[in-house]
Amino acid sequence: MRVISKKTLTKFYEQELYKDSKSSLEAWHREVVGADWSNPNQIKEQYRNASIVGNNRVVFNIHGNTYRLVVKINYYASVVYIRFIGTHKQYDKINVEEI
Repeated sequence: MRVISKKTLTKFYEQELYKDSKSSLEAWHREVVGADWSNPNQIKEQYRNASIVGNNRVVFNIHGNTYRLVVKINYYASVVYIRFIGTHKQYDKINVEEI
């Protein structure tokens, strides 16, 4: 899969408050780049705790469920678009299907 954009992850974990997320986000990125998902079931096979939500969005629990990562996936083009990364409190303030 191609991830758009890793820079979003980097900007997040370079913030002092979120430095603890670096290794988890880097590991997630490596795994996704090596994946070849053609449907949501394949994601669930690899990430049992991922939540498949509407509008091709998937929510991943990051760093022991400390953070939430929301992506939009174009399965046909094999592209994962990072839409949001933040704490549970920040996540609760967004509409995951529209972000």
